[in-house]
Amino acid sequence: MDIKNAQLDVDNWINEHGVRYFNELTNMAQLTEEVGEVARIIARRYGEQSEKESDKNKDLGEELADVVFVVLCLANQTGVDLQAAFDKKMDLKTKRDHDRHHNNEKLK
Repeated sequence: MDIKNAQLDVDNWINEHGVRYFNELTNMAQLTEEVGEVARIIARRYGEQSEKESDKNKDLGEELADVVFVVLCLANQTGVDLQAAFDKKMDLKTKRDHDRHHNNEKLK
């Protein structure tokens, strides 16, 4: 699924199952909360912190999907065409960073 269709799916879901979008500040707070949940899993599962028994069943993919969902909500309610923005960003990164990382001694 491309980003444009994902934005439409989220908008349809909000219209069919939600009452309305939360306001932008509430969604920003939700995004921060969801990113925190991703960070907790990464820090404990892949970092140096020990993973609590209660965290071992948490699904990283599900938490990442929560982040994507809220990002799509924010894009929809602020009028951002995230597909166009993403495509533009990928083009910029490709041109800017084509050789940059290959020449980085730290990555070898």
